[in-house]
Amino acid sequence: MRHSRPAFTLVELLVVIAIIGVLVALLLPAVQAAREASRRSSCSNNLKQLSLAMLNYESTFQTLPGGMGRWGCCWGTWQVRVLPYLEQGSLANIYVNSDGNDATGQRYNGATNINVTTKRIKSLTCPSDFPNAPLSNITNHNYGVNYGNTSFLQTPLVSAGITIQFWGAPFNAYTGSAGDDGPVNAGEVAAFPRIYGRPVRLAEITDGTSNTVLAAELIQGQANSLQGFSWWGGGTGFVTFLAPNSSSQDVLVGGICNADKRYPPCTTTGTTSSPRMAATRSRHPNGVMAAFCDGHIGFIPNNISFVTWNAIGTSQGGEGTNDL
Repeated sequence: MRHSRPAFTLVELLVVIAIIGVLVALLLPAVQAAREASRRSSCSNNLKQLSLAMLNYESTFQTLPGGMGRWGCCWGTWQVRVLPYLEQGSLANIYVNSDGNDATGQRYNGATNINVTTKRIKSLTCPSDFPNAPLSNITNHNYGVNYGNTSFLQTPLVSAGITIQFWGAPFNAYTGSAGDDGPVNAGEVAAFPRIYGRPVRLAEITDGTSNTVLAAELIQGQANSLQGFSWWGGGTGFVTFLAPNSSSQDVLVGGICNADKRYPPCTTTGTTSSPRMAATRSRHPNGVMAAFCDGHIGFIPNNISFVTWNAIGTSQGGEGTNDL
């Protein structure tokens, strides 16, 4: 005689479902951690490619690429100059008026250059972030160069009553600026007293290439925010005056910010104590990935001491290895 098999009771089913729920809850963080580890590895590889591109550029021209053009914000940045060394020579050949000004030709958003600046460079995009193109489909990216330990103006800053001197950087930006983005007509070009974005030789990095940050991560601004808008001078880099993932505002003078609290803090108004500057930021937990001037890649924690972080942002500060 066959006996019918008893069915599961409701209590037994609920217990099984509860066990499965617990297992899934335990598994998801592990899966997410594995995915983030993969994304972080990819980001590290991107920075390695970028550092090699920079060093190959230096080998060819005997200088690192200028952070921006001689005349300022809008006529070619380091990103344009390293394109051939990132296997993007075809895009580099299209771009016109790099190192020029408004009197000599178009900006990054001109009719010809828009064919370059609307393209997304995969090796300059971190997979942990959210790709965005805030203006006219011109793309944001995820890596910026080191403009030193004070601000993009590369002049001394006063913090808590203490004057912090500018001690050099691998890249120059708006050195000595009074707030302008560069000359906009032939008359201003003729009278322009400053040289923005002067290229730097590796020999000028007297603190040692292994002790000096070359480049690090930027978060792409969302909506119309111009953080990471690295075809434009104000979005090309960071300073070590601000901690990694700082709660202080990025100061994008001449740019656009988004006040949404989900995005990094930002303002377009510069002051004496907070002139044009930006922090290195990432979507990775607890810190940012950075490339050093000798080509090695490191992870910089958010809680790095101000003294150490400020020091590895300088190229001529005289800090020895033991000081770091």
